[in-house]
Amino acid sequence: MNDSPGWAAPGPSPSDGERSGTPDGQGAAEGAQPPPAGGPKWSAEQPPPGEWSSPGSPQAPQTPQQQPQQPQPGTGWGSYGGPQGPQGGPYGHPAAPGQWGKPPAAKPGVIPLRPLDLGEILDGAVATVRSHWRSVLPITLVVATVVQVISVIVQKYTLSDLPVTSGDEASLRELVDTLGGSMLALVANGFIQLIGTIVATAMVTMIFSRAVLGHSSTIGTAWREARPQLLRLLGLTLLLGIGGAALVGVLLLPGIALGSLGLGILGGFAALPLVLWLGIKFSLASPALMLEKSSVATSLRRSSRLVQGSWWRIFGITALTGLITTFVSAIIVWPLTAVGLAIGLADGGVTGLENGTAATGWAALILSAVGAVIAQTITMPIQSGVTVLLYVDQRIRREALDLELARAAGLENYGSHPAAPPTGG
Repeated sequence: MNDSPGWAAPGPSPSDGERSGTPDGQGAAEGAQPPPAGGPKWSAEQPPPGEWSSPGSPQAPQTPQQQPQQPQPGTGWGSYGGPQGPQGGPYGHPAAPGQWGKPPAAKPGVIPLRPLDLGEILDGAVATVRSHWRSVLPITLVVATVVQVISVIVQKYTLSDLPVTSGDEASLRELVDTLGGSMLALVANGFIQLIGTIVATAMVTMIFSRAVLGHSSTIGTAWREARPQLLRLLGLTLLLGIGGAALVGVLLLPGIALGSLGLGILGGFAALPLVLWLGIKFSLASPALMLEKSSVATSLRRSSRLVQGSWWRIFGITALTGLITTFVSAIIVWPLTAVGLAIGLADGGVTGLENGTAATGWAALILSAVGAVIAQTITMPIQSGVTVLLYVDQRIRREALDLELARAAGLENYGSHPAAPPTGG
């Protein structure tokens, strides 16, 4: 082990003296002791190598005149088959076919305690939502409902009041005033969405941390564990957002100052990959801040250290998760939005589509908000869960966090056998 933080939540870590896999503190790496006196001894005459039939079925050694049989596919060890276990795999290991040589990993919760592949991370996120839905879904449902109600009110009473035709000076002043009020309302709405997302992310993170250990968590418990870190999580989110916007502004500033469209486009193309790189580099800062009870600066350093050398892998998993959740949201939101627009067109006709009143009518706004509530309730915990499991996976790969997780889950003698090799991905 190293000096990295332990599994801060839930519960404190045991002392270092309990890190070994055996009850008396002795590691499993000690050599085997010789057989006691008077015990069974090896025979003085051993058969030539390669002439055993199979373990567990002793036979007389072959004489020199006997020709050893060549192993045939399906009759030997490993990929050749041989004695079959109850799962159809090579006997002597309870793994499924194709898993020979890969020791089974303990799985006290939603993920096995070993390096995870893409499928196990996605499956762990979905399994947590499915198994702990009484704690996860009410949090995201309440947050999504509050956010969408405020969003509907803002869209109805600010965007619908924007003048669409104007030609004289008075109408221009009216347009500027209305745009100023609308921007203020949209900023307030965005800030409320930010607060709701932070609260939901913090509480869902604590639920996932317990689900990894096989423990359930109530909404009250998740709130008590997440509350001390909420202000820090808000500061981290604002710092990342403002920092990204400032970076884009700095790279666009030369083109704006010189009035050069080409230089501005060049700055934009330079800003996009840089912001993306920094976003993935600090993508694990949120779970590090919540689960390690660290500061904003420490969580940024921890995320940078954990992502180092695995940027493309984390980027691929994060991007794929975003595509999946976006597709699921579109399937839910678009049909309801289309129905709302159809109702608005039925009431106002083609003129409602031209002047925008069909899109800002109550039917279109409410149905679109209902679809957004359903979509966010489902996709928000999955996105947060994938980030948490990526953090856990990186710490297992780099810091042997599985040993601390096993102790926190109450597993005995964990680590007395060689750890399972990293999986694909």
